[in-house]
Formats: sequence, C-alpha cells, structure tokens
Amino acid sequence: MIGRFNVALRLPRGLLRMSSSSSCRGVSAMAAGEEGQLGEFFEYMERLRNYERSGVPRGAGTDSDDGFDLGRMRRLLCRLGDPHTHFPVVHIAGTKGKGSTAAFLSSIMREQGYNVGCYSSPHLLTIRERISVGNGGGPVSAGLLRALFDEAKEAIDESIESENGALTHFEVFTALSFLLFSRENVDIAIIEAGLGGARDATNVIRSTELAASVITTVGREHLAALGGSLQSIAIAKSGIIKQERPVITSVVIGGPFSADIEQIIRDRAFLTQSPVISACDPGVKSIIKCIDWDNGKPYQSCDIRIKISNDMPLSMELHGVKLQLLGDHQRQNAVTASCTALCLRNLGWDISEASIQAGLEETQLPGRSQFLTEEEASVLGLEGTSTILIDGAHTEASAKALSDVIETVRPQGPFALVVGMAIDKEHLAFAEQLLSGQRPDIVLLTEVSIAGGTSRAMPASSLKELFIAAAHDRAIDCMDIGTVSGMETPEHINDLAGSSLSSGKPMLIGCGDGLFSSDLIKAASQLLESRGDGAAPGLICVTGSLHIVAAVLQQLARH
Repeated sequence: MIGRFNVALRLPRGLLRMSSSSSCRGVSAMAAGEEGQLGEFFEYMERLRNYERSGVPRGAGTDSDDGFDLGRMRRLLCRLGDPHTHFPVVHIAGTKGKGSTAAFLSSIMREQGYNVGCYSSPHLLTIRERISVGNGGGPVSAGLLRALFDEAKEAIDESIESENGALTHFEVFTALSFLLFSRENVDIAIIEAGLGGARDATNVIRSTELAASVITTVGREHLAALGGSLQSIAIAKSGIIKQERPVITSVVIGGPFSADIEQIIRDRAFLTQSPVISACDPGVKSIIKCIDWDNGKPYQSCDIRIKISNDMPLSMELHGVKLQLLGDHQRQNAVTASCTALCLRNLGWDISEASIQAGLEETQLPGRSQFLTEEEASVLGLEGTSTILIDGAHTEASAKALSDVIETVRPQGPFALVVGMAIDKEHLAFAEQLLSGQRPDIVLLTEVSIAGGTSRAMPASSLKELFIAAAHDRAIDCMDIGTVSGMETPEHINDLAGSSLSSGKPMLIGCGDGLFSSDLIKAASQLLESRGDGAAPGLICVTGSLHIVAAVLQQLARH
C-alpha cells in the first residue's frame, strides 16, 4: 500500500529568489554561440524524416508488418562498429514517468561515482539535452557532438543511401548517442525508449548488455501508433524485456496496473525467464510527509521503505528524502528508480543507500512542475504580481498529476491556466482532469509550434470549445471572452474581467490570436489582477505540452 499525508504548500509573495540557471539544470543559461558550432549538423538532421514533427504513422510502434524496421537501425549501427554492444544498459519504457525515472537513476549512478550516459527525449531548448555523459549530467557539449558527427557522417551517408532514404531523425540521433557512449567509455547507459518499446529504435540493445528493463506506466498516448488499445500498448512496451534480465514494473499516479495489463507484462517476463520486481509490491511503502522550501526552492520530503523478498530480494530504508520534483507521481518515479538501483546492486554494482538518497535529491528536470523565479517572471513582463508554474503535462494521466500538484499548492489568490497542445492528444480528457481539481478563474488557450512546425498544433479555437465542453460537464459556470492578444489596454482587460461580475465570477475562457508568446501570460496576469482582491498573489500555470514549456524557456534563455 502506498500512502501519503495530505499536505499543502502556500505560495509566498517572494517566491524562489534563486538564480535562473539553477532552476533549469543549466539549460536556460546555454550560450547561443555554442549552438552555432552545430550549423552543418542541424542542417543535415533537418533533411531527415522527423515523425515528432509530422506525427507517427498508424501501427508504427507495433511488432507487426506496420512497425518500424529495426533492421535498418541494426545495419546503421553495424557500419558504426556496433557501439551499443560496448556498455551495460538500463532500458526504460512507459507512457509517463520514463524521463523522470531515467533522470533519477542517472543521478543515483553519478552520485556513486560512475561514468553515466543518459539518452532521453524529447528536448526543450536544444537537441543536445537528449544526451548527457559523464559526472555532470548536463547536455552534451556542442564541440563533442560536432566531432562525433564529423566522425560518423560518412557511415551515416552510406546507410541513408543503402536504405533509400528511409533512416529517420530519431534513428540517426539514437545511433550517435550510442556511439558517443562507446567513445566515452561509460560505465552504464540509461536509455529511454522513444515510442512504445518493441519497435523503438532503442530496442536494438541485446540481452547480453541489458542490466535491467523498466516499464513505468501504460496509458493511452500514441494509441493509434501502438495498436489501438491499452493491451496492445502494454505488449509494445513489454517488448523491451529480454531473456533472463530483471524487469521493474511500476505505475505512476493511478496505483497498480489493472490486472490484465500487469498480466501481459508478467507473461512476457515469464516467457523470457526474467524476474519481476514491482515498485507497487506490498513490501514497498512510501509517503510524502510535507512540502516545504529550502534556499528558496520547493521540495517534498518523503520516506521510502523497500523490503521485497520474492523473485529478487531487495531492501532499503530512506527517511526525509527531499525531492525537488514535486507530486505524488514523482514520488512513485523515485521509488521505481530506487528499485532499479537495488536490482543493479544485486547484480554486483556498488550502490549505497546514501548515493540513492543523494541522487534522488539532486535530480532536477526543467518543465516538470517548475516554478519560475521572480527574476525569470520579470523577463516575461511580470513584476511579482503572479507566480508562474510551467509543466509539460499533455495526457489525461499527467493532467491528473499536475492537478494534484496545484491542489497541494492551493493558491490563495486567483488561478489561471494557459494551455497549448498537439493535435493528436486526448484534449477533452485532458481538460476534464485539469478542471477536476482547483477551479481556475481564467483559461487561455493558444497554439504552439511542435518540433519546429505547426502541422501538429491544435487550433486554439478548437481547444477552447473542448474546454468549454469540459467545464459544462463539470457544471462549472464559464464565459467565453473571445480572442485575447496580450496587447490589450488595462481598460479593455478590466472590461473583460468585469463583464461577468453581474452573474458572480464565472470562469473566463479565451484564446490567443496566433502562436503562443509570453504576451498571453501577461494577459493572464492582468486578468487575474482584475479578478483578485490583491490579498494574495495569483498563480499562472502554463501547460499542455513540453513544446509550450520550451517556448517559455527559450524566451528566458534569450535574456
């Protein structure tokens, strides 16, 4: 049984007076000049097929004739010297939680002193974020990536020609990450699957190099690409399980897997003679004791106790773990990473409980329940009037997790949502989850560039209609205020906010008139000021995709 206390975090006016560089793991402080070294590389990658921009074809992630061809990935790696066979790997799949779990585990291994490679996706500001190597945990340097590309380009060119141009952006970059980890002689690589598992480009890892497989959650994202049902998604993700290697199964947010989904994973593990360790085992107990502040940064204090005696005995007890990643789902991700670390320890890796706790506490991820500093808010044109929370939630489950974080924070002042999403998401379910917790005073919908293009952007007007429908389903009184540009005069803002006062204070819903910009955050802040009594600061949550989060961080990086 996983337990927790009811806790609340009040938003102080002087929120997070820390330097902006520390809040984004150094990403927002990257010099533009460093990216300039990669001009040829960026141009080359732009010419490759990019399914993150265009959308993944139906059935592409299934282990069928419609699935991606792992053969071409293996042939590319063969030309590069099979670098993926030169280091042990923890392979992580899951609908949600895999990126955070990878970050937690990488941090644990670095704390123990290992030379760690980590590969994850997508990125926020630069593709270099997808690869980290060494003890620092930051993005791979532009110089190292450029040298690697120069070395590999001839072999990649030959592969593209022999595959009749079928190699994708993701396949080439995954191969480069494996090559870099080999060149840097990493002790271990933490590899996050991109889509599903069975036919993902990362699933060329052999059982002889696999230290552990991790499946975090099974949800409905990329439904068509992964076969059309939760069962087919579970089958795709369980494709990362290899012969006689440990499998960590855990569920983020909703508790244990449903019986049929868990059975699919366990059946796959049985067939491959792999022991199963569940992070939701009765012997695993974790609890959030409180949420507080340390040096201007919020954290949640957790106790984690693991005592599993079946399949693979594991034991650990941690108290007062200060997680910088907030939310019950991040507590569960931390538990999953801890179980994985203990599995590695059982396999002979030297990993202390002190390193596990320190690694969990050091883990940061930009765009995941991230509160901006006052300095960062001022860059966006807000001068202490509202607190800004950015979160890349874009599924029903992650919306529930974000809603829980907001409910825990419980803003005493007015609350606004600014939302931009990709077109291939379950928008109504996402909206209903966001509106199920703390009721926002303002909801502003916008369009956001997806992977550098707009073909997958959900129109703001369509998103607004779905949020209105979700509000009606929740019996929330709302008023459509039309288009908001962010350039309105104070008088016009007051008119918009005050037009509904005769009927109480319904939730105001509007949409931007173009691609997202920080002007919409300013409009949300102005509307909150008009709706609030000034006694407490407002909270603005920017969410709906990692792409809208990236747009906020890009503006901060420019300053």
